[in-house]
Amino acid sequence: MTTASIDGRALVTTSMADFAAQHPGLRYVFFGGKGGVGKTVMAGVEAVHLARSGKRVLLASTNPVHSLSGLLGQDVFGKHTAVEGIDNLWALEIDTRDAIERSKREIRQKIQWFLKFAEISTKADEFVEAATTNPAFEESAMFENMVDLMFADEYDVYVFDTAPTANARRLLGMSKVYGLWVEKMVKSRQEAQTLREALSFTKKKEEDPLMLYLVDFRKRIEHARELLTDPEKTAFFFVTLPEALPIAVIRRFIDWFTDFGIPVGGVVVNMVIDREQAAGGGEFVRNRVAMQDGYLGEIRDTFDGQVRAVVPLFDSDIRGVPMLTRAADALFA
Repeated sequence: MTTASIDGRALVTTSMADFAAQHPGLRYVFFGGKGGVGKTVMAGVEAVHLARSGKRVLLASTNPVHSLSGLLGQDVFGKHTAVEGIDNLWALEIDTRDAIERSKREIRQKIQWFLKFAEISTKADEFVEAATTNPAFEESAMFENMVDLMFADEYDVYVFDTAPTANARRLLGMSKVYGLWVEKMVKSRQEAQTLREALSFTKKKEEDPLMLYLVDFRKRIEHARELLTDPEKTAFFFVTLPEALPIAVIRRFIDWFTDFGIPVGGVVVNMVIDREQAAGGGEFVRNRVAMQDGYLGEIRDTFDGQVRAVVPLFDSDIRGVPMLTRAADALFA
């Protein structure tokens, strides 16, 4: 028996290659899962495969704890960097600190607009401090950077290495949260402006810069949601190991992503020990293979029809373009 089947039943019915052929317009590809399952590696493998096919690809990390530079063996922090050894591929680790500082500057400007329009003399700093110390602020800033990349439309395909799944859920969920928030803010500003005009001694209408910003921001968020929920353009792949905890994590979140409207591309099973190569191993190896077989059966039954690939455990680290190319052959076998 090989890892292609368990108890005579196939693990993969629609492969990664088949899925790609069925979605030729795919432009935004996300990889997520529990920490330590190989999200960064699989994102890199996908990006290398797409670049080899002739597409211009940006491999970007939205994980605050970046590891793309280590994977590629070159510094890609804070700037779009051509990946050495392969054409058509660029990589970027988003500078979280820069994103946060830029968001703070923008928030300060918006709050100053609001205070001036409302004729409130309080300084904006204390409001900025309150807004930017929220635990979700970093994810909000990262979301804005991700959307900026998507809207720039400079590449054929964007491959995102996301944070562990719970963080990725909040990150991608920002589109819906922002949408609800903007709707309430627009309504509030409309009511405030109506009241202000009713109490004014003049009939002259004042331009409300914050209102103009909110209307523009609403359009931006609506467009982001359109892209993130378009099954022909977007797919989120969950990476797991044949182990209990990674499986439990994606079992918990895969339905949430579907319900939220984010198209789930499928599940990639990583670091599977090859039975034939392990046949001559000792008791430890045999026990690990038996354990993985049990969890592979669970993966097949739990995510029936959603498993896209079974990637073997390699005999060396996947680092650098040659190893990513080798792994790409396995991912798209």
